[in-house]
Amino acid sequence: MPRKKKDKLPLYFLALSALVFMTAVIPGCSKKPSGQQTHTAAELRYGYATEPNSLSPLNPSRTADGDAVLFNVFEGLVRPDTEGRIRPWLAESAAIEDSGRIYRFNLRNNVQFHDGRPLSSRDVKASLETAAAAGFAGLDAIDRIETEGSLGIRVILKNPDPDFLPYLTIGIISADNTGREKWPAGTGPYSIESYTIQRSLVLRKFKNYWRENVPQLEKITVSFLADSDALVLALLGGSIDGATLPGALAQQLSPGRFDIVQSYSSMVQLMALNNAAPPLNDIRVRQAINYGIEIRGIIDAAFFGRGEPSGSPIIPGLSAYYDKSLADPYPHDRNKAAALLAEAGYGEGSQKLSLEITVPSNYTMHIDTAQVIAGQLSQIGIDVSIKLVDWATWISSVYQGRQYQATIISLDSPVVSPRAFLSRYQSDSGSNFINFSSADFDDVYSAILAETDENMRIALYRDAQQIISANAASVYIQDILGFKALRAGAFGGVLSYPLSADDFASMYGK
Repeated sequence: MPRKKKDKLPLYFLALSALVFMTAVIPGCSKKPSGQQTHTAAELRYGYATEPNSLSPLNPSRTADGDAVLFNVFEGLVRPDTEGRIRPWLAESAAIEDSGRIYRFNLRNNVQFHDGRPLSSRDVKASLETAAAAGFAGLDAIDRIETEGSLGIRVILKNPDPDFLPYLTIGIISADNTGREKWPAGTGPYSIESYTIQRSLVLRKFKNYWRENVPQLEKITVSFLADSDALVLALLGGSIDGATLPGALAQQLSPGRFDIVQSYSSMVQLMALNNAAPPLNDIRVRQAINYGIEIRGIIDAAFFGRGEPSGSPIIPGLSAYYDKSLADPYPHDRNKAAALLAEAGYGEGSQKLSLEITVPSNYTMHIDTAQVIAGQLSQIGIDVSIKLVDWATWISSVYQGRQYQATIISLDSPVVSPRAFLSRYQSDSGSNFINFSSADFDDVYSAILAETDENMRIALYRDAQQIISANAASVYIQDILGFKALRAGAFGGVLSYPLSADDFASMYGK
């Protein structure tokens, strides 16, 4: 479902013939770059426009900025790398048994919580059961959780699911941490030193962190400011060292004063087409619209030229699964678009096609996108009108009621996995608000759910993307680009994940 706030993590499991995780090489910047002098006692002051609704990783009402910060405080059994592949994390190894019905984990034996308690299987069981009771996505599939000694844990599902790991990145906290809403103790590279509501959150380097030489920054001071404009003023005034900004504001900053690093929203921006609403129930019309829209023109006009076309229903950041051949599946071609419309009975000498694009009024970027598209489609003879509605109306009428022709929106998912992005295209899915229906897609998606070999599943994920593209289900625009602005020459080691995260542990002071 489209969200104004996100809780999501992209995930992957390393599939071997026995479906066993081996001890992982932990990704990150634990070593200093050659020739760089770093200061391990350095402080980073980073700004956000929103703050966490809760400090607990087991509270489901979390904000995107909250998740980005708390990524450094709490850790799960597994964790994504920068390509969206899952790696063992608090779990040193794992086995997937009974065709994906049983997930067995062995925990690392050198992990401590910030309050000094050692990590145990009891803590994992309590955390996962608490999250399941709170309604975390996907955890209703769990039948029971069993401990096997102090470091062994088994998660037993009601039904086999070889792609369940995306739901097991939930932050683990101590079973004895009863005051977790105010002062939860995690296992991450930073602990919470202080929190002042609507002002700041201070993180301090955890001296007993289980990974060697991590983190390098001693202290992270997170400042909560009113909005993105306030972030820019704080950057210019020097009260913060960095912030994440939209392109319109990042371009106002002088490259001489700030290092600008690209980051993505981890959402698919698209013009969703209602495949059941005439005339969009005709594939020729949907294909004509795709050929009539120039994605690069949208990015240049509405996003200051910052970004790249994606063309797929999943984000390019999941690079292990994303089909790169779909970056431009419908090259801009007015003649081909006009020919398809004429074949469908629209154009010169026949009925003129009219299209209404419904856009939530609180998203300026989507309104700007709709205006560019309206201009482009007018050049192939389509009359476009733009209907602005409030967010509540969009949810009830468009997403739930499916009473629309086209809409501009960005789609995320409870967990950023290819399955989460593709599941809404099943013919009988309750979230299939575009009314896409393809027996071929349904067959491929069913095969994905049963396939235990990761390489085979990657191939199936790409087949699924190809089917959606060939049917011109919608117009897939981009994963909207954002930017991390940092004081020039002050920090290195900035990583970009296909999820809502700021990995402060990878950073170092220059």
